Amino acid sequence: MIKDILNKADEKMNKTVDVLVKELASMKAGRANPAILDKIEVEYYGAMTPISQLAGISVPEARILAIQPWDKSALKSIEKAILKSDLGINPSNDGEIIRLIIPELTEETRKNIVKNIKKTGEDSKVAVRGIRRECNDKFKALKKKNDISEDEIKKGEEQIQKKTDIFIKNIDAILEKKEKEIMSL
Repeated sequence: MIKDILNKADEKMNKTVDVLVKELASMKAGRANPAILDKIEVEYYGAMTPISQLAGISVPEARILAIQPWDKSALKSIEKAILKSDLGINPSNDGEIIRLIIPELTEETRKNIVKNIKKTGEDSKVAVRGIRRECNDKFKALKKKNDISEDEIKKGEEQIQKKTDIFIKNIDAILEKKEKEIMSL
């Protein structure tokens, strides 16, 4: 029983870290990264569709993203969706391809990005701690039913605390790496 609870917690904590990594990849970092378009959806024949499903996205130069729709009629819709998004980049449309020129990061922009990175990281840590609390509650519920002994509960609580500490350190390392990347651009 305890092993099952710990395995599920491990799975959830891994998912939390995966979400953090995806979230950080989608943050604008001064160089072209197709992941910044992941959250943008385009209205296409009445349905909201991710840009990546409507077009090929390439990086012809370090600071340029090229978006080439498979259906030319989607060009205007993609352009409109990018303008509405919080990217803050004006698309350049030549009738065939939309180009996004990623601006150089100013010191102030870098500091704002780092602030967002820290907030996102803190949210991930809170999620990991929530998973730990959930596990401890499950252990206590098992104890109330007399399904496990006090020693087993202590052992389970120690194990989930160790897992939590490892995941928190992992999140800190990911954040530190991303922060250095942003500040060194």
